[in-house]
Amino acid sequence: MTALTRSPAPLIDIGANLSHDSFDDDRETVIQAADDANVTRMILTGASVKGSRQALALAEQWPGKFWSTVGVHPHMAKHYVEETTGLLRDFLASENCVAVGECGLDYFRNFSEPEDQHRAFRAQLEIACDIGYPVFLHQRDAHEDFLAILKEYLPDLPRAIIHCFTGEREELEHYLELDLYVGITGWICDERRGTHLRDIVGLIPDNRIMVETDAPYLLPRDLKPKPKTRRNEPKWLPHILARVAECRGVEPETLARQTTENAERFFALPSS
Repeated sequence: MTALTRSPAPLIDIGANLSHDSFDDDRETVIQAADDANVTRMILTGASVKGSRQALALAEQWPGKFWSTVGVHPHMAKHYVEETTGLLRDFLASENCVAVGECGLDYFRNFSEPEDQHRAFRAQLEIACDIGYPVFLHQRDAHEDFLAILKEYLPDLPRAIIHCFTGEREELEHYLELDLYVGITGWICDERRGTHLRDIVGLIPDNRIMVETDAPYLLPRDLKPKPKTRRNEPKWLPHILARVAECRGVEPETLARQTTENAERFFALPSS
């Protein structure tokens, strides 16, 4: 599948780790390349106190183009202490912050013990409920525990999205039953582990699907020609969009407009 160089309609990358140090030497070039591909706005992911601070700083540097999430990834949950809640709340006072997270559970690597992950997840869900912000969620190999905790807070959460969904049909059906939004990445372009997504991505309602790169991670494997580096960039979002549109049986322009409208609604962004 040859990569599209430009989206037929403006796109919002709802999950870009643009504060990652791999972008330190050429961040403005990466931003310009995204613009050239018609990826006009981004939600920058906060996955730790330090990362959230950096994502917010970029969002404040580029107001109206970037916004940030603020949270602690389950990998970093062991570092979530009492003071962390106060710091996250301070960050969320900025008009450039639009969601709590990335937060959730990840038993695939267990960089933090499950008990620490549960504690940090609950703490962030409580923040979101208290201030009425949507949540940007992560789940891997922890579906049952994740659902059990999330269901306790859902009645008081305005909106929630499963970021970078990679699961099977049953998991997706559970999320859709709970009215969650779903973010699709270049995982769907991976012939080794993402082909199952191609069969189920059509189950996601038009008003609940969004697209993201998770840059610098998850470079689409079917790019032709293959990039010289494995670093993913927001400029590849039109390629991901095209694959998702193909699997859903719609035109890329139609899907681009749907995902942009969904992102604007979910994150309470100005309409384009």
